[in-house]
Amino acid sequence: MNDDLAALGARIDRTNELLERMLAEVAKTPSTHAIFVDAGYLYAAAGRLIAGTEDRRAFDVDAEGLIDALIDKARTIFADSRLLRVYWYDGARRRIHTAEQQSIAELPDVKVRLGNLNANNQQKGVDSLIRSDLESLARHRAISDAALLGGDEDLVSAVEAAQGYGARVHLWGIEAPEGRNQAEPLLWEVDSQRTFDLEFFKPYVSRRTAAAYDAAAGTRPTREDVRFVGAQIAARWLASRGREALVELFPGHPYLPGSVDQDLLVEAEALLQYSLRGQADLRRALRDGFWEHLQAQF
Repeated sequence: MNDDLAALGARIDRTNELLERMLAEVAKTPSTHAIFVDAGYLYAAAGRLIAGTEDRRAFDVDAEGLIDALIDKARTIFADSRLLRVYWYDGARRRIHTAEQQSIAELPDVKVRLGNLNANNQQKGVDSLIRSDLESLARHRAISDAALLGGDEDLVSAVEAAQGYGARVHLWGIEAPEGRNQAEPLLWEVDSQRTFDLEFFKPYVSRRTAAAYDAAAGTRPTREDVRFVGAQIAARWLASRGREALVELFPGHPYLPGSVDQDLLVEAEALLQYSLRGQADLRRALRDGFWEHLQAQF
């Protein structure tokens, strides 16, 4: 009898030891987050807020700059977490990438997922893609937090599926000029809510008019031209702010804070007399030149 109790006690001690080890490993594992963007919601809500219309032909979206701003915001909110990637969900006829969608797909840390686009330009199958990814990533413990930029009630099942595997889902929305642009059942289901206002989107969404910089009006600069301009701007940036400012900048490499990135874009376009909006390869060359100059100083 005493031998049985001793054996049972030994097994309990062994189990407790294994649990302690497991908890210690979990504590050392960094949290991971991902951003899920329903592009249909983003374009409709941001277009309504900035341009007063949901018609994509009436406004331009600097998707690359906006994605970087969202990554920057997530880095602030999930301070002790690393980014897995940004998932960008959009519609396309026969699921064939448009030129804009292709440029977004080429961005680092971005995965474009396409549903169909019907004859009325309505997305089909996007919600199911979001649910599939959210559920799969949560089930495999690939993410601990999901930032979901969307508003459709059909996303409720995606939220429930992810939460069922222990992930927290944070709903991000866009300010509505009137009323709400997100379904109430979705608002009720998520773990937290956050709304981005007009000032957040102003640098990235603009009404389509005769642009100050028209890409068709001039010769397209080479990547080396743009890289050189990036280095020029970096030299000015360093001269005006001093080396102390790099302490906050370098940890975010290869990303720039949204405000710095937007200033870089505007100044580069002024120097080049050429629009870099929607041109992912030139935007990357601009950032490369900026970073390379700063890193060469140390």
